[in-house]
Amino acid sequence: MDKHRIVKPFQKRVLNPVVQALVRRGLVRGWAILETTGRKSGEPRRNPVGNGLQGDTFWIVAEYGRRASYVKNIEASPRVRVCVRGRWRTGTAHLLPDDDPRARQRTLPRLNAAMVRAVGDDLLTVRVDLDPAP
Repeated sequence: MDKHRIVKPFQKRVLNPVVQALVRRGLVRGWAILETTGRKSGEPRRNPVGNGLQGDTFWIVAEYGRRASYVKNIEASPRVRVCVRGRWRTGTAHLLPDDDPRARQRTLPRLNAAMVRAVGDDLLTVRVDLDPAP
């Protein structure tokens, strides 16, 4: 059995709701929330991701690459929102298949990067160009 089938239900039902609640309240620094538009439903979809904020750029390494639902949503509609420490910003996401995701992870929060490497099997870098802060 591949690890994706084991890890994904735990992430979706246990880890993600807890992390999202903590991020919305501004209680954790190493995580953020990525909000995409559902490619089928058109509804907002939120996923916790590592806090990759660097100035006006937000970096993500998707552990399941193009199989990740939020990556599929970005492909359909690249406008996203990111919540970091309780504050939301909008931006445009870009998939970077030619970027080295392992090298990119060295610039991102260590705990999240380690978890992504442990469970991921098809790493993909995503860059979000954030709109100027008000």
